[in-house]
Amino acid sequence: MTLNRKDFLRTAGLAGAGMVLAPALSSAKPARASKYTFQLGLASYTFREFSLDTTIEYTKRLGISKIALKSMHLPLDSSEADIKAAAKKIADAGLELYGAGVVYMKTEAEVNQAFAYAKAAGMKMIIGVPNYDLLPLAEKKVKETDIKLAIHNHGPGDDLYRSPKDVYEKVKGLDKRIGLCMDIGHVVRIGEDPSVWAEKFKDRIYDIHLKDEDKAQEDGKPLEIGRGVTDIPAFLKTMIKVGYTGYMSLEYEKDGKDPLAGAAESFGYVRGVLKVI
Repeated sequence: MTLNRKDFLRTAGLAGAGMVLAPALSSAKPARASKYTFQLGLASYTFREFSLDTTIEYTKRLGISKIALKSMHLPLDSSEADIKAAAKKIADAGLELYGAGVVYMKTEAEVNQAFAYAKAAGMKMIIGVPNYDLLPLAEKKVKETDIKLAIHNHGPGDDLYRSPKDVYEKVKGLDKRIGLCMDIGHVVRIGEDPSVWAEKFKDRIYDIHLKDEDKAQEDGKPLEIGRGVTDIPAFLKTMIKVGYTGYMSLEYEKDGKDPLAGAAESFGYVRGVLKVI
């Protein structure tokens, strides 16, 4: 089934962000369909212009309980005490701090720091970009800590992991806890189909950065999900088909200073599609 945005909104009866940001939403539980086993989450980069406290508040208003932190919300060089305090604040708010990222690892010290940070916070996963020569050290840390490493593809201009295929080729012989964080927006911008890679690499995908683009070209720009060229219904249907059980987190890169309405519209679209399919 393929739905464009106009057809979907008519079918699902969504009225846009106003529906999602209704006052009652702050205490509402996320919609859950019986057909899917993955968990909707938020990449905190969405609220990069805001404090951790505001990010927590906005995440709850969106009806989301899973979050991965970017370093502006909890710096990588924070003390262990500060990391634990931030993790407690998030847990006390009813959210699950499942991961950190994107974390760049260009030196051994940065690999060690990333895993110490994630361990102190009680995270399950690091969404990272380790240099090739650091993969053996990263694998060692994964084995020591039992923290997954999901390597993120960055599309055009990325000399390390341009495509999910580049990630898979580097990790397929490593510990199975090292896999992919597939950013579908960057996949679309290099003219590839995220649904194809999802089927091919289903055994090693642990996180998804969910987003939409205005065109399938290198200079594509992010949009509210459902307004762009990405076939979101087909992708979600694929993830259900392969039995994906990881995280699928919105990374909304548009409207950095005022992202809440666009993030709400994006989640509303995704939830509506999941009900329809």
